[in-house]
Amino acid sequence: MNHQHFGLPSPEQLKQYRIWDSYFTPAHSFPGQDGASVWIAEMERARFAIELGHIQKLCYFAHVGTGTTTNSDLEDKLATDPRIVLKPLQHAPNELLALMQVNSNDIPRSLDAINRWIADGPMHGVYFPGGGPGAAPCTEIRLEKLIRRVIDLKGVIMQHTWFKTGGKQGPGETTPHELATLSARFPEQTFIAAHAGGEWEKGIRAIRDQPNISIETSGFDATAGFIEMAVREIEASRIIFGSHLPSRSLGTELAKVIHAEISEQAKHLILGVNFRKLIQRSLDHKQN
Repeated sequence: MNHQHFGLPSPEQLKQYRIWDSYFTPAHSFPGQDGASVWIAEMERARFAIELGHIQKLCYFAHVGTGTTTNSDLEDKLATDPRIVLKPLQHAPNELLALMQVNSNDIPRSLDAINRWIADGPMHGVYFPGGGPGAAPCTEIRLEKLIRRVIDLKGVIMQHTWFKTGGKQGPGETTPHELATLSARFPEQTFIAAHAGGEWEKGIRAIRDQPNISIETSGFDATAGFIEMAVREIEASRIIFGSHLPSRSLGTELAKVIHAEISEQAKHLILGVNFRKLIQRSLDHKQN
């Protein structure tokens, strides 16, 4: 197979990057009513791209029965049958990592789930969604209980962020400005701004002065200058690669980093090193 046909470097170069994908979204993490079959089918649909890109690890955002979907029957199953939640991880144990989705509007249930799936389970942090029944602006004071517990567990915190022309289209959305406000209250924790806020120029500027926020690279069309500006303004150590597979193009998302006019050292940091460091903190805590 000629990788140049896909606009990709050689397999040898891709392997050297040791790519860890922080934003993998098969079926938008919806597991399927009959036990994760929808999710697994979507993962296998992305198999060609995963192997073509030599991606070592992929992180997805598991629904665990906290009320993050609108399907009440499924939520009951997820809350009472851990086999459904675990099935994707068991399907590809050497490839997959998971963060759990929290319901920002149900703190007790989300806190119980954090203890179940992070403290006593295989997951490595939380994902705060930008829409649906589990979403709320990250500056809501009630969320501090969840954040403090994740900090105790040395977990990863990924927050969906987006700027929209004309303002928010839903009450649960979070902007990079709001994440910057939140992060100032927890300087000991690294937060990840998913999608760099969409409008990446505004997103980078919004989080620039908060050293404990990193940006994630996926979810918007590739445009010239994104990674170069991010490296210039916040440094490569605060940028984390995400593919948004299978709903985004692997070539598009990898090209944002691989074809950017930055150093090879910076590419290695963005494509794998930075996210590995965050996951390693969780792994070390689980082993202690």
